[in-house]
Amino acid sequence: MRLTLQAAIFAGLAVIASAGFGAGPAATVDQFHAALAKGDMVAAAALLSDDALIFEQGGVERSKAEYAGHHLPADAEYAKAVASQLVKRTERTEGNLAWIGSEGRAKGTFRGKAVDRVSTETMVLRRSGDAWKIVHIHWSGAAASK
Repeated sequence: MRLTLQAAIFAGLAVIASAGFGAGPAATVDQFHAALAKGDMVAAAALLSDDALIFEQGGVERSKAEYAGHHLPADAEYAKAVASQLVKRTERTEGNLAWIGSEGRAKGTFRGKAVDRVSTETMVLRRSGDAWKIVHIHWSGAAASK
């Protein structure tokens, strides 16, 4: 079974990490993952730009609407079920663009199967007024080595 929820690898971290963060790009990433972990697909989608481009496990979704209609529900289901830990994060901001690179690990059970995965995530964000919107997500992951 293909896990369609690499984004959710970091979902549990958002609840912890978003406390005390400002309205910057990292806080937006954390809010996205927190929304997934709560199963709040409306809030998660609100943080994406309409033209968001999502790469996941070799697949592509070319808009917020396409993602919302395909993998977003499964990503939220996974994020609610599997505990995630942020291992490392790197952030760069230049003007109205930012990128956040995250490395994490997820352990738990999803749809009756044990999960132990490492994951990498890159999010590119664009400032729109006072808010940051996610314009690109690239997720990849693999079984954790024992």
